Amino acid sequence: GATFHAGLWEKSLKTNTIQHMKTLRTFLAVLLCTTAAFVYAQEKPLKFNKDGKFKIVQFTDTHWIAGDPRSDIAGERMNQILDEEKPDLVVYTGDIIYGGIAEDGMKKAFEPAISRGIPFAATFGNHDDEHNLNRRELYEFIKDMPGNLTSTTEGIKGVTNYILTVKGSQDDKDAAVLYMFDSNAYSTNKKVKGYGWIGHDQIQWYIENSRRFKAENGGDTLNSLAFFHIPLPEYDYAVKEGNVFMYGIRMEGVSSPDVNTGLFTAMLEQGDIIGTFVGHEHVNDFAVLWKGIMLCYGRYTGGSTVYHGIPGGNGARIIELTEGVRGFRSWIRIKDGVINDFTYPSELIK
Repeated sequence: GATFHAGLWEKSLKTNTIQHMKTLRTFLAVLLCTTAAFVYAQEKPLKFNKDGKFKIVQFTDTHWIAGDPRSDIAGERMNQILDEEKPDLVVYTGDIIYGGIAEDGMKKAFEPAISRGIPFAATFGNHDDEHNLNRRELYEFIKDMPGNLTSTTEGIKGVTNYILTVKGSQDDKDAAVLYMFDSNAYSTNKKVKGYGWIGHDQIQWYIENSRRFKAENGGDTLNSLAFFHIPLPEYDYAVKEGNVFMYGIRMEGVSSPDVNTGLFTAMLEQGDIIGTFVGHEHVNDFAVLWKGIMLCYGRYTGGSTVYHGIPGGNGARIIELTEGVRGFRSWIRIKDGVINDFTYPSELIK
Protein backbone atom coordinates (compact mmCIF):
# COMPACT_ATOMS: atom_id res chain seq x y z
CA GLY A 1 0.00 0.00 0.00
CA ALA A 2 2.75 2.41 0.90
CA THR A 3 4.40 1.82 -2.47
CA PHE A 4 1.08 2.38 -4.27
CA HIS A 5 0.43 5.67 -2.48
CA ALA A 6 4.00 6.81 -3.07
CA GLY A 7 3.56 6.09 -6.76
CA LEU A 8 0.37 8.10 -6.87
CA TRP A 9 2.09 10.94 -5.01
CA GLU A 10 5.04 10.85 -7.43
CA LYS A 11 2.69 10.80 -10.44
CA SER A 12 0.63 13.66 -8.98
CA LEU A 13 3.78 15.67 -8.26
CA LYS A 14 5.03 15.13 -11.80
CA THR A 15 1.64 16.16 -13.27
CA ASN A 16 1.48 19.30 -11.12
CA THR A 17 5.06 20.18 -12.01
CA ILE A 18 4.29 19.91 -15.72
CA GLN A 19 1.17 22.05 -15.27
CA HIS A 20 3.14 24.66 -13.33
CA MET A 21 5.82 24.69 -16.00
CA LYS A 22 3.18 25.19 -18.72
CA THR A 23 1.62 28.02 -16.71
CA LEU A 24 5.03 29.60 -16.18
CA ARG A 25 5.87 29.33 -19.88
CA THR A 26 2.52 30.93 -20.78
CA PHE A 27 3.13 33.74 -18.30
CA LEU A 28 6.64 34.35 -19.62
CA ALA A 29 5.38 34.34 -23.20
CA VAL A 30 2.71 36.92 -22.38
CA LEU A 31 5.26 38.98 -20.47
CA LEU A 32 7.69 38.80 -23.39
CA CYS A 33 5.02 39.87 -25.87
CA THR A 34 3.93 42.70 -23.61
CA THR A 35 7.51 43.84 -23.14
CA ALA A 36 8.17 43.63 -26.86
CA ALA A 37 5.04 45.65 -27.58
CA PHE A 38 6.09 48.22 -24.98
CA VAL A 39 9.59 48.50 -26.41
CA TYR A 40 8.09 48.96 -29.87
CA ALA A 41 5.75 51.65 -28.56
CA GLN A 42 8.71 53.50 -27.06
CA GLU A 43 10.77 53.27 -30.21
CA LYS A 44 7.88 54.10 -32.53
CA PRO A 45 8.49 57.62 -33.93
CA LEU A 46 6.10 60.51 -33.51
CA LYS A 47 4.12 60.76 -36.71
CA PHE A 48 1.30 62.72 -38.33
CA ASN A 49 -1.80 60.53 -38.51
CA LYS A 50 -3.50 59.43 -41.73
CA ASP A 51 -5.55 62.65 -41.68
CA GLY A 52 -2.35 64.72 -41.55
CA LYS A 53 -2.89 65.88 -37.95
CA PHE A 54 -0.64 65.81 -34.89
CA LYS A 55 -2.07 66.82 -31.51
CA ILE A 56 -0.11 67.89 -28.42
CA VAL A 57 -1.50 68.40 -24.91
CA GLN A 58 0.55 70.82 -22.82
CA PHE A 59 0.33 70.30 -19.07
CA THR A 60 2.11 72.93 -17.02
CA ASP A 61 2.69 73.71 -13.36
CA THR A 62 1.11 70.59 -11.92
CA HIS A 63 2.97 71.44 -8.69
CA TRP A 64 2.38 67.90 -7.49
CA ILE A 65 2.93 66.95 -3.86
CA ALA A 66 2.63 63.18 -3.51
CA GLY A 67 0.19 62.19 -0.80
CA ASP A 68 -1.34 65.66 -0.59
CA PRO A 69 -5.07 65.61 -1.45
CA ARG A 70 -4.78 69.16 -2.81
CA SER A 71 -3.06 67.59 -5.84
CA ASP A 72 -5.99 65.31 -6.63
CA ILE A 73 -7.77 67.81 -8.87
CA ALA A 74 -4.66 68.00 -11.06
CA GLY A 75 -4.88 64.26 -11.63
CA GLU A 76 -8.62 64.44 -12.26
CA ARG A 77 -8.21 67.15 -14.87
CA MET A 78 -5.30 65.47 -16.64
CA ASN A 79 -7.21 62.20 -16.86
CA GLN A 80 -10.30 63.97 -18.19
CA ILE A 81 -8.38 65.94 -20.81
CA LEU A 82 -6.41 62.96 -22.09
CA ASP A 83 -9.61 60.94 -22.42
CA GLU A 84 -11.36 63.74 -24.30
CA GLU A 85 -8.48 64.91 -26.52
CA LYS A 86 -6.61 61.63 -27.16
CA PRO A 87 -3.35 63.42 -28.08
CA ASP A 88 -0.33 62.05 -29.91
CA LEU A 89 2.03 63.61 -27.36
CA VAL A 90 1.91 65.17 -23.90
CA VAL A 91 4.42 67.89 -22.98
CA TYR A 92 4.96 68.91 -19.35
CA THR A 93 6.45 72.42 -19.26
CA GLY A 94 7.94 72.52 -15.79
CA ASP A 95 7.15 72.88 -12.12
CA ILE A 96 5.92 69.33 -12.24
CA ILE A 97 6.47 68.81 -8.50
CA TYR A 98 6.33 71.14 -5.53
CA GLY A 99 7.12 69.22 -2.36
CA GLY A 100 7.53 65.87 -0.66
CA ILE A 101 9.60 63.08 -2.17
CA ALA A 102 10.50 64.03 -5.74
CA GLU A 103 10.34 60.48 -7.09
CA ASP A 104 6.80 59.95 -5.80
CA GLY A 105 5.60 63.28 -7.19
CA MET A 106 7.08 62.63 -10.63
CA LYS A 107 5.46 59.20 -10.83
CA LYS A 108 2.05 60.59 -9.91
CA ALA A 109 2.26 63.55 -12.28
CA PHE A 110 3.24 61.36 -15.25
CA GLU A 111 0.81 58.53 -14.41
CA PRO A 112 -2.11 59.85 -16.54
CA ALA A 113 0.05 59.70 -19.69
CA ILE A 114 1.82 56.46 -18.77
CA SER A 115 -1.38 54.58 -17.91
CA ARG A 116 -2.82 55.43 -21.34
CA GLY A 117 0.33 54.60 -23.29
CA ILE A 118 0.65 58.18 -24.58
CA PRO A 119 4.22 59.36 -25.29
CA PHE A 120 5.25 62.28 -23.11
CA ALA A 121 8.12 64.71 -22.78
CA ALA A 122 9.14 67.14 -20.04
CA THR A 123 11.24 70.19 -19.45
CA PHE A 124 12.00 71.29 -15.91
CA GLY A 125 10.88 74.49 -14.17
CA ASN A 126 12.36 76.50 -11.34
CA HIS A 127 10.72 74.47 -8.54
CA ASP A 128 11.39 70.91 -9.71
CA ASP A 129 14.89 70.63 -8.23
CA GLU A 130 14.11 72.26 -4.88
CA HIS A 131 13.44 68.96 -3.15
CA ASN A 132 15.54 65.82 -2.67
CA LEU A 133 16.86 65.49 -6.25
CA ASN A 134 18.80 67.94 -8.40
CA ARG A 135 18.06 68.40 -12.11
CA ARG A 136 20.43 65.70 -13.28
CA GLU A 137 19.12 63.24 -10.68
CA LEU A 138 15.54 64.02 -11.69
CA TYR A 139 16.38 63.30 -15.30
CA GLU A 140 18.10 60.02 -14.42
CA PHE A 141 15.03 58.98 -12.44
CA ILE A 142 12.45 59.72 -15.15
CA LYS A 143 14.36 58.91 -18.34
CA ASP A 144 13.40 55.23 -18.47
CA MET A 145 9.74 55.65 -17.55
CA PRO A 146 7.33 53.99 -20.04
CA GLY A 147 6.66 56.28 -22.98
CA ASN A 148 9.03 59.00 -21.80
CA LEU A 149 10.76 60.86 -24.64
CA THR A 150 12.62 63.33 -22.41
CA SER A 151 16.29 63.48 -23.29
CA THR A 152 19.34 65.66 -22.63
CA THR A 153 22.10 67.34 -24.58
CA GLU A 154 25.50 67.26 -22.95
CA GLY A 155 27.83 70.24 -22.90
CA ILE A 156 25.28 73.07 -22.73
CA LYS A 157 23.53 74.85 -19.88
CA GLY A 158 20.64 73.00 -18.24
CA VAL A 159 19.49 69.39 -18.47
CA THR A 160 16.22 69.15 -20.42
CA ASN A 161 17.46 70.45 -23.79
CA TYR A 162 16.53 68.10 -26.64
CA ILE A 163 14.68 67.84 -29.93
CA LEU A 164 11.73 65.71 -31.02
CA THR A 165 10.73 65.37 -34.64
CA VAL A 166 7.36 64.46 -36.10
CA LYS A 167 7.50 62.29 -39.23
CA GLY A 168 5.25 62.65 -42.24
CA SER A 169 2.12 60.52 -42.50
CA GLN A 170 3.29 58.80 -45.69
CA ASP A 171 7.03 58.52 -45.09
CA ASP A 172 9.78 58.75 -42.48
CA LYS A 173 10.89 62.25 -43.38
CA ASP A 174 10.88 64.92 -40.67
CA ALA A 175 7.78 67.06 -41.12
CA ALA A 176 7.84 69.14 -37.91
CA VAL A 177 10.32 69.89 -35.15
CA LEU A 178 9.74 70.33 -31.41
CA TYR A 179 12.52 72.07 -29.49
CA MET A 180 12.62 71.53 -25.72
CA PHE A 181 14.63 74.06 -23.73
CA ASP A 182 15.65 74.02 -20.08
CA SER A 183 14.91 77.59 -18.99
CA ASN A 184 16.84 76.84 -15.79
CA ALA A 185 15.77 78.13 -12.38
CA TYR A 186 17.25 81.23 -10.73
CA SER A 187 20.02 83.63 -11.62
CA THR A 188 23.48 82.43 -10.62
CA ASN A 189 25.01 85.83 -11.36
CA LYS A 190 25.32 87.99 -8.24
CA LYS A 191 24.68 91.12 -10.29
CA VAL A 192 21.29 89.86 -11.51
CA LYS A 193 18.40 88.92 -9.26
CA GLY A 194 15.37 86.83 -10.09
CA TYR A 195 14.90 83.97 -12.50
CA GLY A 196 17.45 82.19 -14.65
CA TRP A 197 17.65 82.33 -18.42
CA ILE A 198 18.34 80.27 -21.49
CA GLY A 199 22.09 80.54 -22.12
CA HIS A 200 24.02 81.48 -25.24
CA ASP A 201 25.26 77.90 -25.64
CA GLN A 202 21.65 76.69 -25.68
CA ILE A 203 20.78 79.30 -28.28
CA GLN A 204 23.74 78.29 -30.43
CA TRP A 205 22.64 74.66 -30.12
CA TYR A 206 19.23 75.67 -31.42
CA ILE A 207 20.68 77.70 -34.32
CA GLU A 208 22.93 74.86 -35.44
CA ASN A 209 20.10 72.34 -35.41
CA SER A 210 17.70 74.72 -37.10
CA ARG A 211 20.20 75.19 -39.92
CA ARG A 212 20.71 71.43 -40.15
CA PHE A 213 16.98 70.73 -40.51
CA LYS A 214 16.70 73.46 -43.13
CA ALA A 215 19.59 72.00 -45.13
CA GLU A 216 18.11 68.51 -44.92
CA ASN A 217 14.77 69.90 -46.15
CA GLY A 218 16.17 71.38 -49.34
CA GLY A 219 16.61 74.86 -47.91
CA ASP A 220 13.05 75.21 -46.59
CA THR A 221 12.23 75.58 -42.90
CA LEU A 222 10.16 72.96 -41.11
CA ASN A 223 7.21 73.91 -38.92
CA SER A 224 8.82 74.21 -35.48
CA LEU A 225 7.56 74.80 -31.95
CA ALA A 226 9.50 75.53 -28.75
CA PHE A 227 8.58 74.47 -25.21
CA PHE A 228 10.10 75.71 -21.94
CA HIS A 229 9.00 76.93 -18.52
CA ILE A 230 9.97 80.55 -17.86
CA PRO A 231 8.62 83.03 -20.44
CA LEU A 232 10.95 85.17 -22.54
CA PRO A 233 11.06 88.95 -21.99
CA GLU A 234 9.27 89.30 -25.35
CA TYR A 235 6.06 88.05 -23.69
CA ASP A 236 6.21 91.22 -21.62
CA TYR A 237 7.19 93.43 -24.58
CA ALA A 238 4.17 92.22 -26.55
CA VAL A 239 1.74 92.88 -23.70
CA LYS A 240 3.11 96.35 -22.98
CA GLU A 241 3.08 97.43 -26.62
CA GLY A 242 -0.64 96.87 -26.94
CA ASN A 243 -2.46 96.74 -30.27
CA VAL A 244 -1.50 93.09 -30.63
CA PHE A 245 -3.55 89.98 -31.33
CA MET A 246 -4.18 88.31 -27.97
CA TYR A 247 -6.35 85.37 -27.00
CA GLY A 248 -6.95 84.26 -23.44
CA ILE A 249 -6.59 85.43 -19.87
CA ARG A 250 -3.99 87.79 -18.40
CA MET A 251 -4.33 88.29 -14.65
CA GLU A 252 -0.71 88.79 -13.61
CA GLY A 253 2.55 90.19 -14.90
CA VAL A 254 5.12 88.30 -16.94
CA SER A 255 7.84 86.89 -14.68
CA SER A 256 10.63 86.66 -17.23
CA PRO A 257 14.38 86.90 -16.58
CA ASP A 258 15.80 90.38 -15.99
CA VAL A 259 18.24 89.86 -18.87
CA ASN A 260 17.52 89.05 -22.49
CA THR A 261 19.93 86.55 -24.03
CA GLY A 262 18.45 86.73 -27.53
CA LEU A 263 16.60 83.45 -28.07
CA PHE A 264 13.62 85.22 -29.63
CA THR A 265 15.92 87.10 -32.03
CA ALA A 266 17.55 83.81 -33.02
CA MET A 267 14.12 82.30 -33.69
CA LEU A 268 13.14 85.32 -35.75
CA GLU A 269 16.31 85.09 -37.83
CA GLN A 270 16.05 81.33 -38.36
CA GLY A 271 12.42 81.68 -39.43
CA ASP A 272 11.30 78.22 -38.33
CA ILE A 273 9.65 78.71 -34.93
CA ILE A 274 5.96 79.55 -35.27
CA GLY A 275 5.02 79.26 -31.59
CA THR A 276 6.52 79.08 -28.12
CA PHE A 277 4.76 77.49 -25.14
CA VAL A 278 5.58 78.19 -21.51
CA GLY A 279 4.11 78.00 -18.00
CA HIS A 280 5.34 79.66 -14.80
CA GLU A 281 2.41 82.05 -14.28
CA HIS A 282 -0.70 80.38 -12.85
CA VAL A 283 -3.39 82.88 -13.77
CA ASN A 284 -2.22 83.65 -17.31
CA ASP A 285 -3.11 81.49 -20.28
CA PHE A 286 -2.94 84.08 -23.06
CA ALA A 287 -1.40 83.70 -26.50
CA VAL A 288 -0.07 86.84 -28.18
CA LEU A 289 1.34 87.46 -31.64
CA TRP A 290 4.73 89.21 -31.58
CA LYS A 291 6.77 89.83 -34.72
CA GLY A 292 5.09 86.91 -36.49
CA ILE A 293 5.62 84.34 -33.70
CA MET A 294 2.84 83.23 -31.34
CA LEU A 295 3.97 83.50 -27.72
CA CYS A 296 1.67 81.20 -25.75
CA TYR A 297 1.14 80.34 -22.12
CA GLY A 298 -0.19 76.95 -21.20
CA ARG A 299 -3.17 76.61 -18.88
CA TYR A 300 -2.39 76.04 -15.20
CA THR A 301 -2.90 72.31 -14.59
CA GLY A 302 -2.19 71.98 -10.87
CA GLY A 303 -4.41 71.81 -7.81
CA SER A 304 -4.35 74.06 -4.76
CA THR A 305 -0.85 73.25 -3.55
CA VAL A 306 0.20 76.74 -4.70
CA TYR A 307 -1.53 80.00 -5.67
CA HIS A 308 -4.18 79.61 -8.36
CA GLY A 309 -7.63 80.93 -9.25
CA ILE A 310 -7.77 81.34 -13.01
CA PRO A 311 -11.44 81.60 -14.11
CA GLY A 312 -12.82 78.25 -15.22
CA GLY A 313 -10.33 76.25 -13.18
CA ASN A 314 -7.31 74.20 -14.14
CA GLY A 315 -6.80 72.64 -17.55
CA ALA A 316 -4.40 72.40 -20.47
CA ARG A 317 -3.45 73.99 -23.76
CA ILE A 318 -3.96 71.89 -26.87
CA ILE A 319 -1.87 72.40 -30.01
CA GLU A 320 -2.74 70.78 -33.32
CA LEU A 321 -0.38 70.77 -36.30
CA THR A 322 -1.50 70.01 -39.85
CA GLU A 323 0.99 68.29 -42.12
CA GLY A 324 2.33 70.56 -44.84
CA VAL A 325 0.58 73.67 -43.48
CA ARG A 326 2.61 76.43 -41.86
CA GLY A 327 0.83 77.27 -38.64
CA PHE A 328 -1.21 75.55 -35.95
CA ARG A 329 -4.55 75.54 -34.21
CA SER A 330 -4.73 75.88 -30.43
CA TRP A 331 -7.36 75.93 -27.71
CA ILE A 332 -7.72 75.60 -23.94
CA ARG A 333 -9.51 72.59 -22.48
CA ILE A 334 -10.99 72.99 -18.97
CA LYS A 335 -13.47 70.92 -16.98
CA ASP A 336 -16.49 72.47 -18.70
CA GLY A 337 -15.23 72.38 -22.28
CA VAL A 338 -13.16 74.33 -24.81
CA ILE A 339 -12.31 78.04 -24.70
CA ASN A 340 -9.98 80.43 -26.60
CA ASP A 341 -9.84 78.43 -29.82
CA PHE A 342 -7.74 80.12 -32.53
CA THR A 343 -5.84 79.27 -35.69
CA TYR A 344 -2.45 80.78 -36.48
CA PRO A 345 -1.84 82.46 -38.87
CA SER A 346 -5.14 82.56 -40.77
CA GLU A 347 -7.12 84.35 -38.07
CA LEU A 348 -4.28 86.63 -37.02
CA ILE A 349 -2.31 87.74 -40.05
CA LYS A 350 -4.32 89.32 -42.84
